[in-house]
Amino acid sequence: MTACHECDLLLRELTLPITAGAVSCPRCGAVLYRVSHDALERTLALTCAALVLLLVGNLFPIVGLNIQGHHVETTVLGAARQLWRDDMPLVALVLLATTVLMPLIELCALAWLLLPLRSGRRPPGFVIIFRALQLAHPWAMVEVFILGVLVSLVKLSHLADVLPGPAIWCFGALMLVLTVLSSLLDHRALWQAWEAAQE
Repeated sequence: MTACHECDLLLRELTLPITAGAVSCPRCGAVLYRVSHDALERTLALTCAALVLLLVGNLFPIVGLNIQGHHVETTVLGAARQLWRDDMPLVALVLLATTVLMPLIELCALAWLLLPLRSGRRPPGFVIIFRALQLAHPWAMVEVFILGVLVSLVKLSHLADVLPGPAIWCFGALMLVLTVLSSLLDHRALWQAWEAAQE
């Protein structure tokens, strides 16, 4: 069952006609949802791109500082390690969880679901992985991390020469890809592909 967001009419999805790539309410004509035949392929492509950007962003330096000829640069993992050494373990864990772990869980869960579904097979543990995806999504805060880095760079710019590393550009691109991915991800399409797939 689905409910129209305009007139609250309850409808059975199986009986709804698809016109011009969208399903509309028969009473008020509001678009209930859009139907795309290549939604899984587009979502899988964005997921793979986001995984590559996340990997590169965590391997390369995010920022470098040049203070009176002394050059220092660090990665996200290096920053978390330094926070741990500076007696800020909670901040280090939050940084790792929201910037590395949760986006990785979300993207791996998506890849786990999409790869078999695209080839017409049901992924093992679909319901558990789908729930993990739902739980990880609100905690993946790459955009908050990027905002924090930019504010820090502006505040440090009068003390030292700030040199953005390759990872900052990867995280910026990752933020955009995750935004597009969350707008394109259609949970209804995942369930319909699961129902149509073979055991």
